[in-house]
Amino acid sequence: MPKILDSQLKETVRNLGSTLGDMIRAQLGDEWLQRIEAIRLDGRESYKGDTDCSDKLKALFSELEDEQLLVVGRAFSQFLNLANIAEQEFNSANHDQDSIQELFNHLDKDNVSAETFEKAVNQLSIELVLTAHPTEVTRRTLIHKHSELAQCLRQIHQTSLTDIERDKIRTRISDLVAQAWHTEEIRTVRPTPVDEARWGFSVIENSLWEAVPDFVRELSTKFEAKYDLALPLDAAPVKLSSWMGGDRDGNPFVTSKVTQQVLLLARKRAAKLFAQDVDMLQVELSMSDCDDTIRAKVGDELEPYRALLRPLLNKLTNTKNGIAEFLNGEAVDDSEWISSKEELLTPLMLCYNSLQACGMSVIADGRLLDTIRRVHCFGVHLLKLDIRQDSERHADVFSELTRHLGMGDYANWSEEDKQAFLLKELSSKRPLFPSKWQPSADVQEVIDTCKVVAQHSEEGFGIYIISMASLPSDVLSVHLLLREFGVTWPMPVAPLFETLDDLNAASSVIDALMNIDWYRGYIQGHQYVMIGYSDSAKDAGAMAAGWAQYESQEALVAIAEKFGVELTLFHGRGGTIGRGGLPAHAAILSQPPGSLSGGFRVTEQGETIRYKFGMPQLAQRSLSLYASAILEALISPPPAPKQEWRDLITEVAANARDNYRNTVRHDESFVPYFRVATPEQELGKLPLGSRPAKRKPSGGIESLRAIPWIFAWAQTRLVLPSWLGAMKAVQTAIDAGHRPLIDDMLANWPFFHSRFSMLDMVFGKADPRISAEYDKRLVPEELRHLGDALRDELNMSMSLLLDVLQQKEVMESDPKGNESMNIRAGYLQPLHFLQIELLERIRAKGDEADPTLERAMMVTIAGIAVGMRNTG
Repeated sequence: MPKILDSQLKETVRNLGSTLGDMIRAQLGDEWLQRIEAIRLDGRESYKGDTDCSDKLKALFSELEDEQLLVVGRAFSQFLNLANIAEQEFNSANHDQDSIQELFNHLDKDNVSAETFEKAVNQLSIELVLTAHPTEVTRRTLIHKHSELAQCLRQIHQTSLTDIERDKIRTRISDLVAQAWHTEEIRTVRPTPVDEARWGFSVIENSLWEAVPDFVRELSTKFEAKYDLALPLDAAPVKLSSWMGGDRDGNPFVTSKVTQQVLLLARKRAAKLFAQDVDMLQVELSMSDCDDTIRAKVGDELEPYRALLRPLLNKLTNTKNGIAEFLNGEAVDDSEWISSKEELLTPLMLCYNSLQACGMSVIADGRLLDTIRRVHCFGVHLLKLDIRQDSERHADVFSELTRHLGMGDYANWSEEDKQAFLLKELSSKRPLFPSKWQPSADVQEVIDTCKVVAQHSEEGFGIYIISMASLPSDVLSVHLLLREFGVTWPMPVAPLFETLDDLNAASSVIDALMNIDWYRGYIQGHQYVMIGYSDSAKDAGAMAAGWAQYESQEALVAIAEKFGVELTLFHGRGGTIGRGGLPAHAAILSQPPGSLSGGFRVTEQGETIRYKFGMPQLAQRSLSLYASAILEALISPPPAPKQEWRDLITEVAANARDNYRNTVRHDESFVPYFRVATPEQELGKLPLGSRPAKRKPSGGIESLRAIPWIFAWAQTRLVLPSWLGAMKAVQTAIDAGHRPLIDDMLANWPFFHSRFSMLDMVFGKADPRISAEYDKRLVPEELRHLGDALRDELNMSMSLLLDVLQQKEVMESDPKGNESMNIRAGYLQPLHFLQIELLERIRAKGDEADPTLERAMMVTIAGIAVGMRNTG
């Protein structure tokens, strides 16, 4: 293995490990520290294949008492956390590449003109949708300590420090490591949706608030130097939205009252942050020269800019304090609250224009410009809240209503009758819902959500997403509900096509909607469609889902072009391969031609938010990667697939789907095996996100959410949902004589190459030996044949992938990522053996709860998740 990780990073990891060792010695004594070190060394050798060391670990864990197992679990989980922090800080401080400069180099080779580049820049739109994560395992109090620790690591690597300053930072590092060691790493209760939203706000405050204007400034500077193209003041290449507090799909804890509270808390946080900005501007803008426009507003004030900004600061303070009072149940006057972006922009732009006119452009383009750019990105609502609800819940409203009105049951009507009814009501000026009607609690909740939307500004909302959408009536019904309950502006409504069948039918649904005159007029030339990655992969496997997503987007782009409508595709990706996860650059460049012209909207979920946007430098780097890839795809879109490529991928995807379903759906041993071979049942006890693990509590595996489904398999290192059936289908194609065509597709079609890159990444994290260890201890004899068969397919798949990619080992194209995973694997190894021991003990007790064992189990789940990184 090439030693390519920087020596500084390795030294940092060693130093943090030593500091953690000091904490263990201080609390538990030298004997425990020596035991932990021996386990670490055995874990490293076990990972390399030393079966004697594996046997030593298993024997030791079988002898330790429950409390001792908990200590071991905590030690290795904590170390993996520290290693992640060190690597995250290293990556943020040491950019491996300048993605914008790489883009310029690529454009130079293709002789791209300034005009072509400018057109692409005008289309550049990155909308990040922050979502809560049901497998975000790290407590927020620990996230705070980890952020502080990362700051210390950044400071200690500065060469200009004195010995006294360096010793002070080392003391602080020891302090933070000790705080983490003595803090409960597992929550005792689930976070509420409001807790999740507050965490999202903190990511903005602690990272993106600084990163976004820095990113836009860097972008503008580079564009101006290269193409004489400065970004305009109102440029907003990055926008922020959120699902936290708005995503009610299968989450009974997200209510209309929660949505109301989250909207107000977001405004409160925005007011606080803008108040800090304006307060600082008041301090700095002390100059007396101003233009006539400002002079006319402030009169003879000696410090005109301060005089202009003072009322704005007062209004921001009133907003912050007033919302706090309102949420405490006090009566308030909201007339002095900031309510629109223009209220912020107007005085700021007056200051900017005056400074420019008076020869003080260097001042105008400093802090003031950063604040102006923050207004365009964040607005007075901090971010835009999406609303998401299941299509059945909307249909239930109309079923109850039509039964009450004596019109029969809406649920039993044909699609044609539903559309006719909805369109008639959408064109009617009279109210549809009786004022004295008393619906069921569930229906009332849907209605109350629409009323909350109506009570707030359009600026505070993103789009309304309909999960499990499959028909035009699913979309029309939401438009009618919003209008009936007071929403006076055309809120964008996006169907979410999730399953394989729904993805395949997506274009016909949108085509039908576009053929409705009322609908085309109402959407004002802009349609949003959300593409689901999680449920489609769970339904049909990653290969078949990927092709269905590609074909669906192609067809949707064609329909949008036919009707002259701008299409924004919203990608519901997760962090893992089984949920559409892929490095940003590769993911964007593997999109169909034309699919980015309406902007790029993508979910960013809990743990990936921290890894990509948790620190300002990391966030700036991630945004640059997104921007460069989108610009490249707009300027030099990937080729449309040749017909022979299309024919082969269609065949491979169909075979992969059948292979996957033959195991997951049709093998009677599969569900029983899944229940015992993975910690899926124990995961349900872990107080992770606010959302239940299942959409329907009484449902079986079919109702299990895609995230815990993938999370369970990641714990055992089989990572089955990401690869099952795929390479087996590729082997069938090779056996049929298609190897030359496969090589052609790999070399010339980014989408096809991305499928294999994804599998390469998956196989870098998979470990059949670990999976076999779970089976030996936890799976009954009569079910073990399935585990053996799955590992046989995994080994075959890994070998075939290396042959097709002409590699000697997995992740050859990402040596840094490969060695990073190898370093973690040595620390993961003991956690896996420990988890197996705990699962056996817990299951032997049956329904008898044991708090120590369960806590130790949760610690191992969290530790493995941290070590694997993109677990859900």
